[in-house]
Amino acid sequence: MGSLGAAPLLVGVHGWLLSGRLWDPLRTALEPRWDCWTPDLPGFGQRPRPQGLRTNLVSYGRWLAEAAQEQAAGRPIVLIGHSLGGSLVLHAAPHLGEQLRGIIQVASGGGVYQPRPFRMVRNGGATFLRWRPSWLAQVPGTEAIRSPLLAELRAARGLLACSMQRGAVRQLPALTSQLQVPSLWVVGSKDTVMEPRYVRHLSGYAPNAEVQELEGEGHLPMRSAPDALARVIEDWLDRTLS
Repeated sequence: MGSLGAAPLLVGVHGWLLSGRLWDPLRTALEPRWDCWTPDLPGFGQRPRPQGLRTNLVSYGRWLAEAAQEQAAGRPIVLIGHSLGGSLVLHAAPHLGEQLRGIIQVASGGGVYQPRPFRMVRNGGATFLRWRPSWLAQVPGTEAIRSPLLAELRAARGLLACSMQRGAVRQLPALTSQLQVPSLWVVGSKDTVMEPRYVRHLSGYAPNAEVQELEGEGHLPMRSAPDALARVIEDWLDRTLS
C-alpha cells in the first residue's frame, strides 16, 4: 500500500458525452512530474456501465471515489473535473476523507437553476442522442468525435436529465460549501458553455477557493491551451501541497 505522504494521483474526470482521452494534451504537459489517471466514465469511451450502477450524479460520484481509491493504492488524490465531471467530483469528495488533498474544477460551475435554458439543453441533448449517426464512429479518421457517437444511451440520457433537475442544481452549492480541501477553479474568459460568472458563483461557496481565468480560452482549455492550463495547475499544486 502507498502512503498519504507520497505524491498525489491526479484524477481527471471528463464531462458529458466525452471520454478520458479529452485530457491527453494536458496529461502530456503534466507528466512525468505528476502521475495522472484519466478514466472513461462508465457508459462512455471504452468503459461499459456495470449493470447495478444507476445513471445519476450520486451513484457516479460514489463509483468515482471507489475507482480513484483503487487506482491510487493509498496515495493522496487530487480530483480534476471538467464541466459535468465537476459535479461528479463534488459528489465523490465526501467519500474520500483524508485521502483527498485538493480539487481542481475546469469549466465547471453553476448552482443556479434556470428553467428555460435547462429545458433547451435537455431537449437538445435528447434530440442529438435520438438522431446521432452511430455508424459514423466506424469510419476511419473519426476518432475525435467517436465518444459522443458511441456513449451508452441510458447513461448519457440519465446523467443529463439528473444534472438539470432543480434539486441536483441546488445541491451543488451545499456540496461545495462542505469541501474540506483547497480548490482551484479554472475557466476560459470566452467560455460560452459555462460562463465565468457561473464558475465564480459556485466557487464562492468553497471555504478555500482560488479562481483563475484563462484569457481567450473557451470550454476545452485542456485541448486548446494545455501548456497554459498545466502551468496554472502546477503552480497551485506546488503552493497547496507543500
